[in-house]
Amino acid sequence: MADEELKPNPSEAVTQEAQLAAENMAAGKEEAPNIDFDADYAAAQQMSVSDIDRTEAGAQAAEEATAPQFEVSQQQETNTETPPPPTGNPDDYKQMAQESVAADEPVSEVSDDLLKKALDLGKAGNS
Repeated sequence: MADEELKPNPSEAVTQEAQLAAENMAAGKEEAPNIDFDADYAAAQQMSVSDIDRTEAGAQAAEEATAPQFEVSQQQETNTETPPPPTGNPDDYKQMAQESVAADEPVSEVSDDLLKKALDLGKAGNS
């Protein structure tokens, strides 16, 4: 895309000034500009990096600006044991249930009297 000629179209102009310029170019009253996209792109690339950024001081400033501000903890690997696959033996499930109950807090017995008292306390007007 070296040199490319601009072809003005007055119907695509956004402003009145642009429309007038496009009409003048189409009529030959004004010369249409030649645009060298490659040269413009190269110039833009040169301007995108400042002179200080090309020096050691610029590299050091960039390093300081992008350095992490907080300490990041390292991950620790943990090993989890997977339970053996189920065997279908009911005794295995009874044993697991007993181990689970033994590991929890002790369970108190719920009697009919305790249940009746809880229902009575739950009625409206009791406090």
